[in-house]
Amino acid sequence: MYKVTSKIKNMGKALIIIDIQNDYFENGAMELVGSLAASENAKIVLTKFRNEKLPIVHIQHVSVAQGSLFFLPESKGQEIHENVKPLSGEKVITKYYPNSFRATELLDYLKSKNITELVFVGMMTHMCVDATVRAAKDFDFECTVIGDACASRDLEIKGTSVKAADVHNAFLSALSFFYADIKNTKDFS
Repeated sequence: MYKVTSKIKNMGKALIIIDIQNDYFENGAMELVGSLAASENAKIVLTKFRNEKLPIVHIQHVSVAQGSLFFLPESKGQEIHENVKPLSGEKVITKYYPNSFRATELLDYLKSKNITELVFVGMMTHMCVDATVRAAKDFDFECTVIGDACASRDLEIKGTSVKAADVHNAFLSALSFFYADIKNTKDFS
């Protein structure tokens, strides 16, 4: 009986890989701090999901707003990074806003697969990861964020610079208050 219950629970889990795209890496249009290390950790989590034959959703941001500087349509920068490149049959959803649920098929797709638990990796912690995790929780999904499989960047507010590590940790700590369980790759895999 226990094995059946465990198997049913696993059927309701999916991995969401948010915006691990070339523009966030060295020589990209919006390089993040620690993007390579985060993508390598995301690859470990991705491999775990592939080995367990669990659903995987790749989210790919394309910027179509006038004046966009990165993730431009048809550019090398908007392509998904080689460390987490989708395999044939893995779901890829294009988005145009930070929240991966907004104006996409993500919610309907997850419901069609009876998914109740989501595991997140991706970029940027303070923007698209944050927006998507909060929306997912509002849709009643149980959420886990693999913190060391996410990356952020230095920000500035009113002339004060905030280091990427502080931005990253602040957003993860805020998410951990209600929205998600925060783990690292080693503990998760």
